[in-house]
Amino acid sequence: MLRQERAPFADSRELRFAALWDRAMGGAPATAGSVYGRLAKLYGESHRRYHTFDHIWHCLEEFDGATLLAEDPDSVELGLWFHDAIYRPGAPDNERRSANLFRQCAAGCEDLALQRQVGELIMATTHRKPLERRDEQLIADIDLSGFGLAWEAFERDGQRVRAEFPEVDDSRYYPGFLRFLRGLQERSTFFYTDYFRRRYERTARANLRRLVESLSARGYSPV
Repeated sequence: MLRQERAPFADSRELRFAALWDRAMGGAPATAGSVYGRLAKLYGESHRRYHTFDHIWHCLEEFDGATLLAEDPDSVELGLWFHDAIYRPGAPDNERRSANLFRQCAAGCEDLALQRQVGELIMATTHRKPLERRDEQLIADIDLSGFGLAWEAFERDGQRVRAEFPEVDDSRYYPGFLRFLRGLQERSTFFYTDYFRRRYERTARANLRRLVESLSARGYSPV
């Protein structure tokens, strides 16, 4: 009996990535299979609890509902696949290093404008400055769409993020986390795009307020 060989792309995630890579990365010598394998290894690192392929898949599902909003859908989707590829909890340069990884994988691609665009989109997920370009706003909204989940699911996500910092005690972790949350609260709107505001703004605001009040009641402050 002949042994059945495993297909090069065995599941829907691999198939989706392969189609995207082959469509967008003309001229790049890196194959879809090799790049996907590298991403799978990174997103499967043992220290990750939230920033895994599950987060990427959630983002892609949200993107599928908002694809028509994108000026360059392939660039946004590539940005989503790579935006948390490099992740060291608490490191200030995860997004920059993730963008650099994309550039390495894309080396040789004929579309230099796309390479530049994807790098900029990855950097938009730092959420550190206001965004004006539509695709940057879209990828940022997708990345934070988990704030619009039902409270129980939102709380589980928060617990998974907290679990990525086992060596940091609560007295150090939560003040910094609160600073991030307060920054989100100070926005005139939580989401940039009308699409995500209609879907999740009210729930995201309620979740954010409930979480900040809970942490404040436990004695934490954003100092």
